[in-house]
Amino acid sequence: MKILVINCGSSSLKYQLIDMSNEFVLAKGLAERIGIEGSRIKHKPTGKEDVLIEKPMDNHKVALGIVLNAIVDPNYGVIKSMDEIAAVGHRVVHGGEKFAESVIIDGNVMKAIEECVELAPLHNPPNITGIEACKELMPNTPMVAVFDTAFHQTMDPDNYIYPIPYEFYEKYKIRRYGFHGTSHKYVANRTAELLGKDIKELNIITCHLGNGSSVCAVQGGKSMDTSMGFTPLEGLAMGTRSGDIDPAIIPFIMDKENMTFEEVNSMLNKKSGVLGISGLSSDFRDLEIATEEGNERAKLALDVFVNRVKKYVGAYVATMCSIDALVFTAGIGENSGYIREKVCEGLECLGIKIDSELNDVRGKEAQLNKDLTSTAIFVIPTNEELMIARDTKILISK
Repeated sequence: MKILVINCGSSSLKYQLIDMSNEFVLAKGLAERIGIEGSRIKHKPTGKEDVLIEKPMDNHKVALGIVLNAIVDPNYGVIKSMDEIAAVGHRVVHGGEKFAESVIIDGNVMKAIEECVELAPLHNPPNITGIEACKELMPNTPMVAVFDTAFHQTMDPDNYIYPIPYEFYEKYKIRRYGFHGTSHKYVANRTAELLGKDIKELNIITCHLGNGSSVCAVQGGKSMDTSMGFTPLEGLAMGTRSGDIDPAIIPFIMDKENMTFEEVNSMLNKKSGVLGISGLSSDFRDLEIATEEGNERAKLALDVFVNRVKKYVGAYVATMCSIDALVFTAGIGENSGYIREKVCEGLECLGIKIDSELNDVRGKEAQLNKDLTSTAIFVIPTNEELMIARDTKILISK
């Protein structure tokens, strides 16, 4: 069974074609600058040379058509016919309260995804566009929606209800939803495999650390709490997002700086986080180099980021009463030994003891502690595409 995984952004389309008989990636790629001058596709067929396809792509339908042609191309394709694609799995960012698991897409599902647009105005519209493009070009192929928010629907009300007038939850569904769910689910399940234990018996804390970051408490295989909330702005300090702040800061700054709602919203999402503190960069690699060179604000930015991660880890250990494994994933979590070491530093009282030699690893699966009597510490590269493909396979097999 071969499954195509699609992840649409506003001007991009990421894809992977996976043979689910052995979970082997046949091809993957990225269509970028869709609707913009200079559009192109970076196509990577496994076992063949990479291909750069530079063609005008006015919309996602055109881009998807070029992708599908690349997959079956006699020279750099990986299958002979589109008929070999059994199903398409789509990443959808927000499913609201409507979806606690992945679903086969039909008219009712599309309507529900559209109703969630106001909860994710930047993400759900391109996700919908990708689904509609696939339906036009592959009308007889089953489609599955896999939601970033679904994994966190197991949170209890005391973790997702905000302490504001309850009527706003009833009227507008203002509550904590959490994001990165597909990533947290994948690495938690992989952790259980590495430990050789049933995930239902484990307390795991997963740290998805990238330009957007979140921490999740996974108890018995279910998300019991996570750091992101109504939007991906809540929680950790991130590349350009503020994370948790005193809400009174917002009207104060608006008054002092004569800022509009749009301006302050842009400031919190695009000009804050480690970029705002350092005044230098949102790229953690740049900040680590600057810290080594003695840049105090770069160091402060990293210290604030690390401090927030540690607070969430500590809180989640307390909530679950114990921790079996701490997991690092995503761009920073997989590649920055410095950040991993700093997060673990001072958490020895919780049984979290990282080994500096084992921590010298980038971008590959590894255990970072020798003392097996303490909390297991892992680096696990996330694989959201495989998680989407697995859910898609399960649903269409039924």
